[in-house]
Amino acid sequence: MALPSKFAGRLFAGIGLGMLVYIGMAVWADIGAVGATFAALPLWVVPAACGLSFLNYVVRFQKWRRYCTLLEIELETRTSFLIYLSGLALSVTPGKMGEVFKSWLVRKITGVRIHHSAPIVVAERFTDLLGYLILVAIGGLRTAPEYAWMFWAMLAVCVVLLLLAGSPMFARWAVAAAVRVPRIGARLAPRVEVAFQSTRILLAPREIVMPTIVSVIGWGLECTGFWLIANAVVPGSTPYLYAIFAFAFSAVAGAVMIIAPGGLGVTEFSLGKLVRDRFSKAGLALDVARQKATGAVIVARLCTLWFAVLVGIAALALFTKRFGAVEETPDEESAA
Repeated sequence: MALPSKFAGRLFAGIGLGMLVYIGMAVWADIGAVGATFAALPLWVVPAACGLSFLNYVVRFQKWRRYCTLLEIELETRTSFLIYLSGLALSVTPGKMGEVFKSWLVRKITGVRIHHSAPIVVAERFTDLLGYLILVAIGGLRTAPEYAWMFWAMLAVCVVLLLLAGSPMFARWAVAAAVRVPRIGARLAPRVEVAFQSTRILLAPREIVMPTIVSVIGWGLECTGFWLIANAVVPGSTPYLYAIFAFAFSAVAGAVMIIAPGGLGVTEFSLGKLVRDRFSKAGLALDVARQKATGAVIVARLCTLWFAVLVGIAALALFTKRFGAVEETPDEESAA
């Protein structure tokens, strides 16, 4: 693997934060009891959950292909999939926006400028958020009405963002603001303009529905993996729809705290509370429910977020072996 230093630093920072979060969770819940929860898991659960996560990547790759087509970026399918998977290595960055690294790889293969393809990541994150909100609704807001405010707030944010993305007036304002940036304004403004042009294409109303449905299917697979884990830890404790609601809602909570790399800490806390409540309703004492919920959450995140990082690192290693290392600072001026 050969990540440019600016991305490698973000990856290692995310890994370090993740280790601190999980060690802290295990110590808080009782590290011995959490370890016992790990040991008691059936051997098939982790491979099954990881397999569902990988199917999620395969499903959501269809969005990436569609977005590349819309921006007239021509990539051979296997190379495109390798680039898509490589971006997963940067999943532990704020808002997962480190996945813009895919644009560096696209530039290396096609010469397409980074600011032309980078809006793909914005469109992916936007439709992923819409997909999660639909899963929250499917899982059942009525079962947890105290959380409905976040659902409606995030839905309102999505509507506002969509309106801004399609607004020529907002685009002109952003370009004008870029022009005024000291020293780099003259170079920055044209790139901002191109980025807005790409964003308007990708987030056109007719292009919202299918990518969002793809996100619902893809992330639904990971929700299913979490459901398997929760019921393996405490058999019969977690209905399928509740698992969908808990996992999707916690992902939205992590997205709200965009500064947290990969939602670290926020997603775990939210999911842990929802699972602990469910385990308590299944008849477990509060301490035992907390310990088992902590174990279930850590396993779930290892099989989703951290499995994605490992897949991304492996894919990037294959990419660099095939195409060579990625430049630390791509020469945007010479790019096509």
